[in-house]
Formats: sequence, C-alpha cells, structure tokens
Amino acid sequence: MSSASALAEIEGVLEHGGDADDVLRSVVDVLHRTAGYPWAAILFVEDGELATGPRAGTPDEARRSVVPVLWQGVRVAELAADGAPPEDAAFLERVAGLVAAHCLVAWDTGGESWEP
Repeated sequence: MSSASALAEIEGVLEHGGDADDVLRSVVDVLHRTAGYPWAAILFVEDGELATGPRAGTPDEARRSVVPVLWQGVRVAELAADGAPPEDAAFLERVAGLVAAHCLVAWDTGGESWEP
C-alpha cells in the first residue's frame, strides 16, 4: 500500500472539486485502488444512525478500521477501510479531516451556509 501516493491523489481530487458525492466516490476509489484497501466507504450519520454512502471494493467487516469524520467537533460521518494496518491510522485520520466538509451532504447544518 502506498499511503503517500494515495494522499497526493486524494488531495488532487479535493483540489479539483466538484459535487460532494462525486468527490467522495473518487476518494473511496483512491483508498481502494491506490492505497490497496479491499473495501473503503463513507458512512454518514443520519438521525443518529450510520448510512452507507460512497464505497468501493468488497467488504470484509472482520478487518474493518473506522475513523470518525468530524465537522467542527461533531461526528458527521465515518471513514471505513477494510484491511488497514494499525500504522495507517494517521493516514486515515488525515483523509477523514480532508473530506469532512464534503460529508455534510447528509447532515443538517442548522441553516448555516457551507461550502466544501
């Protein structure tokens, strides 16, 4: 797995911008294809429950690593990656921070405007 090349590719996706759903689909694809995780997904927090959003690969829940995606200190989603070794924790936390604004698509901003 190459977290450095995956991070560079994810930063490029975010720099290019676009629709939040398309950006998140591209990010999980990079995690699957470039970082080499068998499965990667964004799980949105909706009414206190998790709803699976964009995903790529074949899931293996027994090997799942999950990192909270926080927006202004509030968990708005989770980033899941199956088969991630413990040393990838910092990389996944970095990715979660980078995609946080894009995860507001399923979150009530309380009337405040936002732009990913």
